[in-house]
Parts: sequence; structure tokens; C-alpha cells
Amino acid sequence: MIDIEYLNKIRLVSQPFGQKIVAYCLLLPNYHLFAKVDIRIENAERIPRGESVIFAMNHTDRFNYWPFQYKLLKMREFPFTTVWVKAKYYKNAFLAKGLDLCNMIPVPSMGYLIEEFYRKRFNHKMDKGLYRAVKDMIDGRLAEAGPQERAVVEAIQAMGEQFAEFIRGYYEEVMEKVAELSRIALCEKQLNLIIFPEGTRSVTLSEGRTGLAQLALHTEKRIVPVACNNSEEVYTGSLPFAKSGRITYRIGEPLSVNDRLKEFRIHEPFRLLSRESQQRYREQFEGVTRIVMASIEGMLDEKYRRGVSAT
Repeated sequence: MIDIEYLNKIRLVSQPFGQKIVAYCLLLPNYHLFAKVDIRIENAERIPRGESVIFAMNHTDRFNYWPFQYKLLKMREFPFTTVWVKAKYYKNAFLAKGLDLCNMIPVPSMGYLIEEFYRKRFNHKMDKGLYRAVKDMIDGRLAEAGPQERAVVEAIQAMGEQFAEFIRGYYEEVMEKVAELSRIALCEKQLNLIIFPEGTRSVTLSEGRTGLAQLALHTEKRIVPVACNNSEEVYTGSLPFAKSGRITYRIGEPLSVNDRLKEFRIHEPFRLLSRESQQRYREQFEGVTRIVMASIEGMLDEKYRRGVSAT
């Protein structure tokens, strides 16, 4: 389980050995021998040199950051990267070890923590209906008592009477640790950080979440929008083996609190990735997210676009 104890054990490094192994032992033969994968980065000159940045990329498939990392590594001009990865991918111990060696940062969701604590208490997976009701109760959205709600009360009581309060507080602590790891990556290890602002995979660009915006406003690191095209045609399944094809990454103009994001700059310290900050600075976080998503969408091929005009 990805909890505070697990996150405390993560040690990010400037030159992750695991990424080199993946690049030269898996990706290189896959891209050049067993298949022919043409990876193109358009407008690569827009990527800042001599500093760490936050890459904001659309998320079309499980592996669409791999060709990007591989190409940057082969170019020998940029720092290594780390990536925000869903905590659910760490359920397999072997995969979790590989992700750790590759310098990844696991990001647990509230839902992940609810399900994992339930699994630890009852030793079986939480039913989807029960999960939805528990999540609604924790979020304060249950209005009338019914059979489902009574099941929620019983489940919460079994996990502890203060479970709703506990899980909210624990989630804040976990995200504070994710924030700390992200700051270490960008500011101490000089790693570039790849974030998928959509939060989940989607061929058509979906709405962006504000975690990336919060991190950028907190660290004042530049955001570099990246539009990934055709990766889902190369990585068509759940296995990490690419088919022949061309993947095109288009790089947008870097976004900074000193230029296009200036109106959203926050001139006081705030607690990164916290519920309080989300409520207090919602307009700033959403404003930055809109600009980032609009930049990505403007560089995507037509089939990936939402059809929503940029503002």
C-alpha cells in the first residue's frame, strides 16, 4: 500500500539507474530491432536548458511518456525525469520495485486510500456501490438515509467511528509528502517532472486537474506543455511492447509566473496540495490549468481535441 511510510522510503536520484535499464534493455531493441518506432519532438528548442521544468502532457495510453523520456535521454541535453504515477500501479510488488528504481512518484487518490484501508480491515475488495456511498459520506454528500447509507454507516463504524475524519486528514498528510517529493525532484535533484493533468487516460483530451498548477505556482517552476500524438496506435495494449509507427510530441511555449501566468501568481506561502489551499486559491489554480490545457489542445491532431476553444 502507498502510505506515508512507503513515501518516506522513496529516495529520488538525479540519474536513475532504472530508467537507463529500461531505455537500453527494453526500449532501444523494441524501437529499433523488433519494431520501427519513429519518435519525433517538434519545437524541442522550446524546452528550457539549464533548469528543471514541469512537463504537462496529455495521457493517451499506459506508456506514452516512455518514448518521450527515451528521446530526451538520447538527445543528451536534458536532465532525467520523474513522473507522477497512480498509486494503484504499485499493488504488484515487482512492478512497484521497478517503478521505484525508475524514479517515479506515486500519487494516491482519496478513493485509493478508502479502498486500501477497507481491504486491510476486511481482507476483501470493497463493493463498488459501497465505495461510492462511503466516498459520498466522506465528501458530505449524503442527504437521506436508506439501505445503502445504512451499509455505509456500518462499514465506517467497523473501520472506526472517526474514519471519515481520519481518511480526510490522512489524505492531506499523504499529499503533503507527495508535494515534498515533487519539490525535492525539481529543486534539489534538478529532475524534470512529467505530470498528466487529466489524471487518467483518455484518447480525446479531457478536463485538467489542478495539482500541476498548484505545484507550478508553489515552486515557480516553468510549465512546458507537451502534446502527444499517435502513441496509443503504437502502444495498443496493457503490455509494454510497442508496434511500429510514428509518435509525435509537440512542445508548447513554456508558461511562467513571470509572463502568461503572472495574473495567477500567489504572493504568500501556501500549503501545497491541501484542501485549504484548493478552496482559497481555486480561481488561480483553475486559471493556470485552463491555459495549460488550451496549449496542449492547440498542438494536438484533430482526433485528440475536445472541440473546446481556448481562452
